[in-house]
Amino acid sequence: MAYTERIRTLGRVWRSLTLLYALLIFLSWPCAVAGKKKLYIGALFPMSGGWPGGQACLPAAQMALDLVNNRTDILPDYELELIHYDSMCDPGEATKLLYDLLYTEPIKIVLMPGCSSVSTLVAEAARMWNLIVFSYGSSSPALSNRQRFPTFFRTHPSATLHNPTRVRLFQKWGWTKIATIQQTTEVFTSTLDDLEERVKEAGIEISVRQSFLTDPAVAVKNLKRQDARIIVGLFYETEARKVFCEVFKEKLYGKKYVWFLIGWYADNWFKIKDPAINCTVENMTEAVEGHVTTEIVMLNPETVRGASNLTSQEFLAQLMSRLGGKNPEETGGFQEAPLAYDAVWALALALNKTVAPLRAKGWTLEDFNYNNKEITAEIYRALNTSSFEGVSGHVVFDAQGSRMAWTLIEQLQGGSYKKIGYYDSTKGNLSWYGNDKWIGKKNQNSQPYLNNMTAVGCVLALAAVFPLGIDGLHIHRSQFPVVCQVVVLMLCDCVSLTNDYGLVISPQHLEPWKLYVTVAVLLAIDVLSLLIWQIMDPLHITVEKFTKEAPKEDLDVLIQPLLEHCSSEKMNTWLGVVYGYKGLLLLLGIFLAYETKSISTEKINDHRAVGMAIYNVAVLCMITAPVTMILSSQQDASFAFASLAIIFSVYITLVVLFVPKIRRLITRGEWQSEQQDTLKTGSSNNNDEEKSRQLERENRELQKIIQEARAPSLSLHPSLPLLIMCAQLVS
Repeated sequence: MAYTERIRTLGRVWRSLTLLYALLIFLSWPCAVAGKKKLYIGALFPMSGGWPGGQACLPAAQMALDLVNNRTDILPDYELELIHYDSMCDPGEATKLLYDLLYTEPIKIVLMPGCSSVSTLVAEAARMWNLIVFSYGSSSPALSNRQRFPTFFRTHPSATLHNPTRVRLFQKWGWTKIATIQQTTEVFTSTLDDLEERVKEAGIEISVRQSFLTDPAVAVKNLKRQDARIIVGLFYETEARKVFCEVFKEKLYGKKYVWFLIGWYADNWFKIKDPAINCTVENMTEAVEGHVTTEIVMLNPETVRGASNLTSQEFLAQLMSRLGGKNPEETGGFQEAPLAYDAVWALALALNKTVAPLRAKGWTLEDFNYNNKEITAEIYRALNTSSFEGVSGHVVFDAQGSRMAWTLIEQLQGGSYKKIGYYDSTKGNLSWYGNDKWIGKKNQNSQPYLNNMTAVGCVLALAAVFPLGIDGLHIHRSQFPVVCQVVVLMLCDCVSLTNDYGLVISPQHLEPWKLYVTVAVLLAIDVLSLLIWQIMDPLHITVEKFTKEAPKEDLDVLIQPLLEHCSSEKMNTWLGVVYGYKGLLLLLGIFLAYETKSISTEKINDHRAVGMAIYNVAVLCMITAPVTMILSSQQDASFAFASLAIIFSVYITLVVLFVPKIRRLITRGEWQSEQQDTLKTGSSNNNDEEKSRQLERENRELQKIIQEARAPSLSLHPSLPLLIMCAQLVS
């Protein structure tokens, strides 16, 4: 019994010691954490819904919190903790969650919503609780209203930042009419209102406006019915799949159309299987090919270490590690993850900045409650003056609390997005990205190789001037027929090489190889026809005798003037064949120039230059042919007229076609005559009245040019050497 009693006594003592030890640990715990008081952030991360940005933004924010809490120079006495829920990007769900955040302990010092519709609800209510609202993924222009949202900040720039970029691109590519289709939510309505004001100032008309709530089928059909070509689409990613499924059905895609979309969708958004649509991945891929996106530059392109001591690439590597190997293209919000990361850093730096001013007033951050306006005002001032380098670039806010940033321009090419340019709206600078600055494929309105062929044809025409002046003093009589044949060949090839430009102004889009084949066919016809000519009726020397003349001195002699010509037995027949063949080419060029003279002539478009040359050269051709035939017996006058006509026409051709390109190269540092947007469809064709006004404008310009020139012989077309050649055949 004594032994048992001792055991019981030892047990009671052990339990007492254990309880005492536990009590000591419990009492000492506040001392251990007294230097790290917690500040709570109430966050809403949409993990699903229209924009599932929380899938990548939540890990990025947690990564930033871990780094901030481990820093001894930022909030050394505090620890930030994130309390977050899934808002599903749904204002209704967000209302319930906001209630839980506000009426459930602990007190939150800041609220961090995600998508615009949720941020609008949260920011409007937060003023009643004296809370700062800091968003990482809201782009609605309505949130820039300081009277309605007095405590709102965001690292995601306003969606209106896309509009200056769009307008600048419309102006650059010469589009005067556009169409819009939008999802009826506040963010897109506000964006469209801003776009409408900007395009009106730029002289651009929104000719078609369509909107939808959930089903875009009718809206897309209306776009097709009203012949919309340049289309701005404003909708969330899930609705984008619905829109482009209808676009595929209506065939509202291809080279005739340009779609401008928002750039913050997932890279493979059109490949995601969606039960709400009945289109295959192949259908969607075909429909979206070639569309242009504008998005905010969300990842710092420079290798710099900012406030977090991470470069943008190091941030991406750590984020990928946190995502556990998930495919970024299939992870919502991956592009916006740097904004969520920098939002936490901006908040931490701002809170750190308030510590000293609050201490001077006898306050601390942990004293914050929903009735304390002074602490809220200090946090507001600190955020309003924020300026630091983040992984998304330089972080600074405008007077409305919106982030200021550059805009990235991308295009979907071959199923993947390619960077083609940047736009700085603060300076109005549009810069192209490397060699990827071209929209679509090569433009059939201006072909670099045809430019080169035209130059070669001009060189041949100039070279033909020299053999035109050769006579018996320079070569032997037996070599004269060879010189005649060389001149004919050079001038015929010159006409064929330069006449290719008449085909470029065709209203139909021809593939480049077809143009080259056409030129080759023209050259082959020249060679074949001249070969037949020389075999059946070769050129030879004929002598024209003039009246005998007596010299001034009385020498009892008479002088017989002789003039040698290149001719053949059936000269008129061969001349008729050449005149008919080359004349048809010229008439075709005149017809195409007239049919296409209303086409917009942006800086690399050669329609205006070629068309103007064709109009003027028609008059010159009708003058040159008969004059050279009349002067055939006056060798000096004939040579002077023919050679000067060739020289003038060649140099004016070169000036009209090439000087504008050289001028742009020198003055702007850009060269765009090789490739350009095949999608520049000229949406102004929808309006006959606009076309009429444009035609009248261009006719007045042409009349002014003709009056200033006053001499038809100074007009030109690449086919001018035809008439010179024919005149020389006669002489």
